[in-house]
Amino acid sequence: MRLDGKVAIVSGAGGGIGLATAIRLGQEGAAVVLADLRLDGMDAHVAAVCEAGAPDAIAIACDVSDEAAVAACCEETMAHFRRLDIIVNNAGLMNFRPLAELRGADWLAVLGVDLLGAAFFTSQAFRHMKGGGAIVNIASVHAVETTLDVAPYAAAKAAMLSLTRSTAIEGKPLGIRANAILPGAVETKMLRGNPNLASGAETLTAGDVGRPEDIAAAVAFLASDDAAFVTGASLAVDGGRLARL
Repeated sequence: MRLDGKVAIVSGAGGGIGLATAIRLGQEGAAVVLADLRLDGMDAHVAAVCEAGAPDAIAIACDVSDEAAVAACCEETMAHFRRLDIIVNNAGLMNFRPLAELRGADWLAVLGVDLLGAAFFTSQAFRHMKGGGAIVNIASVHAVETTLDVAPYAAAKAAMLSLTRSTAIEGKPLGIRANAILPGAVETKMLRGNPNLASGAETLTAGDVGRPEDIAAAVAFLASDDAAFVTGASLAVDGGRLARL
């Protein structure tokens, strides 16, 4: 298995892409920390990751927008596993409001989770990945092509691509690789809660919608030594959606 002996943190692991990724990394042999804002239902998720093949898994409550909480998550990981090899920055937040209605708090709420959370975990990676490692940032097709009423989310995900490039540059001497994945439409609660779909402002065909497991497979590749010469890259996993926008 490609990730035997590795320890991974997956943020936003309470469902959707995050949970699918935690399970896939477990299948690949990694021990997994499932980090999420709340721990409701996480015992079942931890059990699912272990049943998939992970040698160990734990859940840690973590508000990724809180720098101290991210540091505490990483410290608890180190205390439990004595190492950290992979971080998947998946936690995400969207709001759906026109630019004219957005206020500072609206921007800060999204940027805090979708950009600063990844930045905080990256900073911790540089402190704790003493033998090198891999960071995978879950961005979005909205980083390059977007729609109505999601400006903070699109801006945060675009900035995440820049963060990924900077991380790759600064991480290279440390043996730390950083790459981003740009999911398209994926069958999650976030997708089905999108009011632009309900209004018809955004349309999708069945072929446009992927599974969380599709993204998880790409994460596993980028986190593994199969991607040893891949860093600073942005990989669209969108069923070809960007190719025709």
